[in-house]
Amino acid sequence: MLTFEEYLAYSNDADTRYELVDGELVEMPPESEENLEIARKSLLELIRHVSVERVAWGTEIEVTGRRARCRLPDLLVHTEASKAALAGSSRATLTRDMPPPALVIEIVSPGKANRDRDYRYKHTEYAAREIVEYWIVDPEEQRVTVCQWVDGQYEDTVYAGADQIQSSVIPSFAFTSAEIFCLNPKDTDSTALKSMLAAPPDCISQ
Repeated sequence: MLTFEEYLAYSNDADTRYELVDGELVEMPPESEENLEIARKSLLELIRHVSVERVAWGTEIEVTGRRARCRLPDLLVHTEASKAALAGSSRATLTRDMPPPALVIEIVSPGKANRDRDYRYKHTEYAAREIVEYWIVDPEEQRVTVCQWVDGQYEDTVYAGADQIQSSVIPSFAFTSAEIFCLNPKDTDSTALKSMLAAPPDCISQ
């Protein structure tokens, strides 16, 4: 059983990804190629609308639980305050005394345990953390659930097919649900990525 402070001091020399759940290290399974493609595609679209410095992967978020809990979302978008809070840190972990990010994105892996984690537990935890928006990207169901923080809890809107995803955090985001799941190798081409990194606009809603 680890305290949060012990978890922060824990050194993982392997490539294994962990989340801290009620004081226990929970190994995260390797992402499927489909999930990785969706993450890359989402990243490419996000940096069309948000300066690349605001978009992060591998950044942890301390959340509330019976014991120490720390989540590792697939992608997140910082606010200016949450980005500044990590300046100079040796570990990219947003503790509970730091401002929350503006948006977190989870791409659902197959299996009941994974679905419960993203749809139930993280839904509650991210709302309690006052994260303005939480996207649940579900390849199995081919839908995106956008959870918007209103009066202390999330209000959920489900987008599928040709529905254009509506975001209060990134109003200019223009993808439909179908486009998120329509994978095409050229969509994740490194040349396209480099061109988008050149001078991305910063359209995030404060």
